Amino acid sequence: MRTASIQRKTAETDISLTLSLDGTGHSDIHSGVGFLDHMLTLFAAHSGFDLTVLCKGDIYVDDHHSVEDIGICLGSAFAEAIGDKRGIARYGDILLPMDEALILCAVDISGRSVLETDLHLPAQKVGTFDTELCEEFLAAFVRTSGVTLHVRQLAGANTHHILEGVFKALARTLGKAAGIVGDSIPSTKGVLA
Repeated sequence: MRTASIQRKTAETDISLTLSLDGTGHSDIHSGVGFLDHMLTLFAAHSGFDLTVLCKGDIYVDDHHSVEDIGICLGSAFAEAIGDKRGIARYGDILLPMDEALILCAVDISGRSVLETDLHLPAQKVGTFDTELCEEFLAAFVRTSGVTLHVRQLAGANTHHILEGVFKALARTLGKAAGIVGDSIPSTKGVLA
């Protein structure tokens, strides 16, 4: 079973995270950041991954440390759970509509951390959530997961819809790319690192 459990404790956060790539989309998320809880619940449901997150962070300062560190933990768990990448599809992409927003997302589980984003968020906040933290989360996830990720906003003027589209698109592309399609490593080099 492709699973991982990550514990991360710093002066700013204390996080326990579990991830199962071969799940049913079940989630139990308690990050202390309401909007992120919602996005991670969507992420689990749309990827088909089972995800639990418990984070005690210094949100009395702001949400940055919790959001970034959860991204670090999720990326680390994904890398551990995917293992040597044997049998995976490797690539995933989607053009995802979320009401008036349209998000293009593509991923390569390559072992190389690359993030390219082109998002135009009209609002600086959704509720109390700082929207700039979306890219911080993605950067942290990519840095520790070893994936190449491209996310582009093609349309949309509602910040909530754009961000929801980003998380759903990420989930769908990762679910597709992590899917088992054979029994070999999908690279002519024989290794993805």
